[in-house]
Amino acid sequence: MAQVLEFKLPDLGEGLTEAEVVRWLVEVGDVVAVDQPVVEVETAKAMVEVPCPYGGVVTARFGEEGTELPVGAPLLTVAVGSPEATESRGASGGPPGDGAGSEASGNVLVGYGTGAPAARRRRVRPAPVGQAPTTAAHPAPVTAARSAPVRASAPAPTSVPVLGAVDPQGPVAVISPLVRKLARQHGLDLRQVAGSGRDGLILRTDVESAIRAAEEDAAAVPSTPARPEPDTSGERIPLRGVRGAVAEKLSRSRREIPDATCWVDADATELMAARAAMNAAGPKVSVLALLARICTAALARFPELNSTVDAEAREIVRLTGVHLGFAAQTERGLVVPVVRDAHTRNAESIGAEIARLTEAARDGKLTPAQLTGGTFTLNNYGVFGVDGSTPIINHPEAAMLGVGRIVPKPWVHEGELAVRQVVQLSLTFDHRVCDGGTAGGFLRYVADCVEQPAVLLRTL
Repeated sequence: MAQVLEFKLPDLGEGLTEAEVVRWLVEVGDVVAVDQPVVEVETAKAMVEVPCPYGGVVTARFGEEGTELPVGAPLLTVAVGSPEATESRGASGGPPGDGAGSEASGNVLVGYGTGAPAARRRRVRPAPVGQAPTTAAHPAPVTAARSAPVRASAPAPTSVPVLGAVDPQGPVAVISPLVRKLARQHGLDLRQVAGSGRDGLILRTDVESAIRAAEEDAAAVPSTPARPEPDTSGERIPLRGVRGAVAEKLSRSRREIPDATCWVDADATELMAARAAMNAAGPKVSVLALLARICTAALARFPELNSTVDAEAREIVRLTGVHLGFAAQTERGLVVPVVRDAHTRNAESIGAEIARLTEAARDGKLTPAQLTGGTFTLNNYGVFGVDGSTPIINHPEAAMLGVGRIVPKPWVHEGELAVRQVVQLSLTFDHRVCDGGTAGGFLRYVADCVEQPAVLLRTL
């Protein structure tokens, strides 16, 4: 006999609490194998294919494409030990399983073990209005053929739901995201809707009744000339996924970090000549890799900038290792992959890691671990054809070095006017970790290495 198991959205790591359903990889009725990817989700850090730890027949999917689900919410249900699944395993030469115990994944997802699958979940009643819920609510399942809304098993309401019957300060007793979406589309405040479901649960019929009542009231009011409202039409783009994470992090950086910026122009002619010589003698090394190596040498001299601030403890934490982030623009937005232990690498090793991470970023395959844990960021905005900028620090780091384009400019070289390859370097730093003297010393050392690469040899 088939046993229906529920697969919930697992903890994808790095403290992420929700993910957006981007694309379903299976349909209701499909036979899935253990560890087969069933859905592609986007978190604030990366795009992830989620494998199902059970093998069987998909009986329901939860969440439409574009829906955000919290960690722990149901993704789909699988009938384990069903005839369809048994026939599929027999056709492929696999042993026919007779229970859930033989269908559990051998891989570990956070919240899922490697043994027998978890017991069936208990039904969760929504919390009464005015009382905080004690567990996460389940979204309504999305099936192959849409069915009529399922009413909660409660006595029929004795009257049509009315507006103004709910405590405006209490929580909203809504489980279904479709009900929330319907209310939002019609500008309806759910706090002003009385639910007819069990314990005051707001059902879809309650929202539809409230919408009809509001429309009837509006039709009954004679139209009067009104002030012209400001034009707010236009495309609305939700701040979620990568874009939402970037917005949140930059806003937090501006709120919490008292930053300052200093900059300097540097003659990069000798650096470009050194790079050409290196590339002629071995594997190609990018300008970004050379600048990254210069940064690690500068941070060894000025460790104040490789730190973070523990505001609660009122302490500056100087970090022992340099995990160097670098800004990368992708189709999904700006991401900052991290080169781990950059202080132990040479320019060639850093360049190879930057190339690997950049390719993964463009393919949308970076993991959350590859996008977090940075201690200092290098931002090469010169690729956009601009000379300067005032970078926003990548919270909770303490500094970021910005690099403009390298272009021929008039420059006084050895007492004579000449055309040289000039670059503008900008350092934005957290003024809590150091003063301008330290920041200026760091930036000056970086500029000296750019102008005279031999300076760097002293630290190698």
